[in-house]
Amino acid sequence: VQEMAPKGVKEVIVGFKRDDQFGPLLMFGLGGIYVEVLKDISFRLAPLSREDARNIIREIKSYMLLKGVRGEAPVNFDALENILLSMSQLSQDFPEIFEAEFNPVLVNNEKAIVADVRMTLSS
Repeated sequence: VQEMAPKGVKEVIVGFKRDDQFGPLLMFGLGGIYVEVLKDISFRLAPLSREDARNIIREIKSYMLLKGVRGEAPVNFDALENILLSMSQLSQDFPEIFEAEFNPVLVNNEKAIVADVRMTLSS
């Protein structure tokens, strides 16, 4: 039995890909089907600080949707920043992970839940 998706949820994507020259490159954007359609993504090199996590969120064009429009509550930005920081730490602690993606991350005004994970190990 799994927890039901929270109400008022937005879907985001958090991931990284390891570059031979620069190391882990983290990405953030609207998730689910929106990442493929809108391609509204922001990037940062790991490791992230809390300020980096905050800024990578603010850089996407869809940021206003996360802040809440037309009476919608804003998402829980602290929870979202924590997931970005966890992904950054994962990229630092496990160099054998070549690529990782949390998509979607379901976030509302209360919490953020990672609904699906994909990882690729280096060969």
